[in-house]
Amino acid sequence: QERAAEIRKETEEQFQERISDLEDVVDPVRNDRIELLTETRYRELSDMFGHVFKAAMGAEAVLSVLERLDLDALRAKLKGELATASGQRRKKATKRLQVVEDLIESGNKPEWMIFEVLPVLPPELRPMVQLDGGRFATSDLNDLYRRVINRNNRLKRLLDLGAPEIIIRNEKRMLQEAVDSLVDNGRRGRAVSGSGNHKLKSLSDMLKGKQGRFRQNLLGKRVDYSGRSVIVVGPELKLHQCGLPKKMALELFKPFVMHSLVAKGLAHNIKSAKRIVERARPEVWDVLDEVITDRPVLLNRAPTLHRLGIQAFQPVLIEGSAVQLHPLVCAAFNADFDGDQMAVHVPLSREAVAEARQILLSTKNLLSPASGDPTVTPTLDMVLGSYYMTEVSESARGAFVEANGAPARGIYASFDEAKLAFDLGTVDLRAPIKVRTDKPSADSADSEDGGGPAVALDEPRLLETTIGRIIFNEVLPEDLPFQNYTMDRPALRRLVALVYRELGSEATAEVVDRIKEVGFRFATQSGVTIAIHEIVVPHHKKELIAEADQLVADLEDQYQMGLITEEERYQGAVEVWSETTRRIENDIAESLSEYGSLNYMASSGTKGNITQIRQMAGMRGLMADPHGQIIPEPIRASFREGLTVLEYFISTHGARKGLADTALRTADSGYLTRRLIDVSQDVIIGDNDCETTTGLWIEQRDERETMEDFRDRIVGRYAAAAVTDDSTGEIIVDRNEEIDEAAADRLEAIEVARVYVRTPMSCEAERGICQLCYGRDLARGELVRPRTAVGIIAAQSIGEPGTQLTMRTFHTGGVAGTTDITSGLPRVEELFEARVPKGEAIISEIDGVVEVLEDGGQRLVRVSNVDTVVEEYAIPAGAKAQVADGDHVVAGSVLAAVPDEDKKDDADESAEVSTELLSRIPGIVRKKGRKTLQVVFEDREDREYAIPAAARLLVSSGEAIDAGAQITEGAKNPQHILSIQGRDAVRRYMVDEVQKVYRSQGVNINDKHIEVITRQMLRRVRVDHPGDTGLLPGDLIDRREFEEIVARVVAEGGDPATAQPVLLGVTKASLNTSSWLAAASFQETTRVLTNAAVEGKIDKLVGLKENVIIGKLIPARAQIT
Repeated sequence: QERAAEIRKETEEQFQERISDLEDVVDPVRNDRIELLTETRYRELSDMFGHVFKAAMGAEAVLSVLERLDLDALRAKLKGELATASGQRRKKATKRLQVVEDLIESGNKPEWMIFEVLPVLPPELRPMVQLDGGRFATSDLNDLYRRVINRNNRLKRLLDLGAPEIIIRNEKRMLQEAVDSLVDNGRRGRAVSGSGNHKLKSLSDMLKGKQGRFRQNLLGKRVDYSGRSVIVVGPELKLHQCGLPKKMALELFKPFVMHSLVAKGLAHNIKSAKRIVERARPEVWDVLDEVITDRPVLLNRAPTLHRLGIQAFQPVLIEGSAVQLHPLVCAAFNADFDGDQMAVHVPLSREAVAEARQILLSTKNLLSPASGDPTVTPTLDMVLGSYYMTEVSESARGAFVEANGAPARGIYASFDEAKLAFDLGTVDLRAPIKVRTDKPSADSADSEDGGGPAVALDEPRLLETTIGRIIFNEVLPEDLPFQNYTMDRPALRRLVALVYRELGSEATAEVVDRIKEVGFRFATQSGVTIAIHEIVVPHHKKELIAEADQLVADLEDQYQMGLITEEERYQGAVEVWSETTRRIENDIAESLSEYGSLNYMASSGTKGNITQIRQMAGMRGLMADPHGQIIPEPIRASFREGLTVLEYFISTHGARKGLADTALRTADSGYLTRRLIDVSQDVIIGDNDCETTTGLWIEQRDERETMEDFRDRIVGRYAAAAVTDDSTGEIIVDRNEEIDEAAADRLEAIEVARVYVRTPMSCEAERGICQLCYGRDLARGELVRPRTAVGIIAAQSIGEPGTQLTMRTFHTGGVAGTTDITSGLPRVEELFEARVPKGEAIISEIDGVVEVLEDGGQRLVRVSNVDTVVEEYAIPAGAKAQVADGDHVVAGSVLAAVPDEDKKDDADESAEVSTELLSRIPGIVRKKGRKTLQVVFEDREDREYAIPAAARLLVSSGEAIDAGAQITEGAKNPQHILSIQGRDAVRRYMVDEVQKVYRSQGVNINDKHIEVITRQMLRRVRVDHPGDTGLLPGDLIDRREFEEIVARVVAEGGDPATAQPVLLGVTKASLNTSSWLAAASFQETTRVLTNAAVEGKIDKLVGLKENVIIGKLIPARAQIT
């Protein structure tokens, strides 16, 4: 019996074990969980439960699981999980739910995500060509397909033969690898390489990167009817002309010439016309001349960094093989004549020709789209000639002289009489003379009487001027006053801007052409040249250098005696030599007149500056080593004296670093431009007015802080609210009126503190930006036209000067307590990518009072915000206080009460009067006299910030600061500004910081462009709580779209969603765009396309890129008449 019990027990145990094993197998299936098995576990289970158990590996297993998937049930399950889970589990559930929602909405089935049949690319797209030696060159895809076919066939054969499981499994794995390499080589494991060890180009590689299908073929098409050649200067060309070599023109306009030959009966058919053209018969040139009269050509100089890199010109046929370019358009093309090449393109269709004429012609592009300044201002020799002829030389022949109180010579009855005297040789070009005239004059382009129409004076007067100025004024329009001042480069720039403002683009084109001619003529006549003997070494140079040597020797002695540190000696030496260089420069500046033509060129703004003259005549000064550290031993020689071998060697450091820096900077700047273009390419001017009432305050701030005038910041904007003169109540600019130059001058004159203007940042237009929020089109000087691609203009305006910005992070030479300052291009990139800045400043999250504390060597800053509520209570007669001074009470606590015996006496008198005084608020009791109590309630909020040892504090104890104020030195993090102070503060910060970098390099960009980019960075919100909207937590969604969804849900009585504004860097914002075509052509092509396929995304084709990709006309088309 005992034995039977033992057997029963053993059997039960075995049975239980067997059941638990079964449970292990059934459990995952029951919970619909997909268990991953190890090899040993798999063998164990197949031995035990071979008949009920099924496991598979690779894509087959995944396919069977996906086929069984019930998406609706999974969605419900994941939503439940979201409600309860937190942290990492919540994140994972959100990601899964996102994919499930996408699949359900797009109607895609999960099992479709697995290939069962492999599509094969048509043979034309994977060509095979025979080489000379009988060998074949083939596309990489053929190799990849061959591997798939070989492995697939081998697997089929092995399956037919009934090969062991392990061999089949291995073959399946290899097949999977072959398919993976075909789709995206190198994504999984090692990349498959062909002969010569190069990575084979897979299907994904065909789409990706600069050489991929998107960027190479769809966005970078080549055009026919184009040629390229070296450019040379064409000084006699008009502004709208370019010189085209005859041979090149004949080839470019060949079909038009052939058509014209047939039309004129000079050839019987196209074939004979072609023959005539190819033989270049004499009649061909006459026909060509006719053909090109009404056909402009486009000139383009690579790199095309902004829209002025392509302009249209009227061709003029010339001999030779080089294209002639007008000297004034060089600035726009950034061209010079040291071997630059330019491409020529022919607009073919009628529309293209009309567009070239009306929009692209060089005379229609006189202003820079970035700043609104003229780009065609005279430079170099033109400045030199103008300066030479308008300068006054007191000692010149024929100068005005008085004798006995009456003019003895140099006085003339009219401009013509003065010129006659000059022609006869009795008076010099630059001699001061007096001329009788009734024409008003201006002493500078900025003066009150400098602009506006020239109204004749009531009474003629004697004007003190020179013959040169009279000749110069003859090339200016009659409507302008007589410009009676020396024309250096800044004066000429202001004069051109004045002519444009007063008389428009056509008059300006004529004026600059005439200034060019007269400038060249007198530059030649002046005979200004440069000779080595003009470069004079200053007399005091030796003494100054000896003095500096002595000071450096003293520093060395102090260092040897241990009185100063190595760092102090280094800094001291650098300061001594910097000061010496400066003194030598001052010496040269004082005696500049000795430098003849050299001084002439520098002071007129023609070429060179005082620093370059110092290096030629004084001393080269301090140089930096390859790390940017200043070498404390300067180059003492000037170029005039000649450098020693050692000095020459030291100076090569700087030259080489300059070249390396330029190369790096060009690449970085180009990449930044590309990202900016991508983020803003769909910003196009839409409606006339979005009717928003919000705007932006532009304040009169310290100009040193912004490095930009208040006037410059408001001109061309539209007012979002009326601006009035406080003293008179008169409206100067009404709402939705443009603040033009005249209005801006008035606002400055009455010292308006701030103006509320429309801005692209707050525009509420459904698509793009409305006309009034954008304001003036800087390139045309009037209200921006509908369908202008202002996004592209903004990106180009910021990107184009990028190459001029410095590259480096300045190191402070090891001085303790200062952080490295990022400046130049890296700083601009840091801002637009919304990264945590290097040397981040700590900023306060609340308003409050600062308290600086020390805690065990760690500095702390506490910001405290205290809201105090004080309530006073009068103690009734006969009542006694029930609380002491300093007691804590809650709302409803008894503060005072009448004693019991008193109550009895008063019972008859009034039973209604309350005998207890109760506190209405919680707080601390303060006694104020014998009959009054105060309850003080303090709502206190504290924030503590640990201050790093090296950081410098900007606040002190007891100081009151606002939320967002800087506590330590450094750059603020824009993400923190957004969360603490909101969107307007971020916009102001972005504009100010980007402008700081550009203005420090002397680059002028309008704030508008930075605002357009910032608007794109701020257009998304992140969903916090989805409510009944069907959105998911963490979703990034367009602000406008979010507001529409919430409004719809609220209208239906649902629970609205909440969201936070986010600031995305330009790269992230570009990838988050609604157009999947634009995003795929930008970066991460395969990821973007995969997600778009899963979601079944639709591209509405609103931007420029997506339309170019599919070959449609872009939506930013100008109205052509």
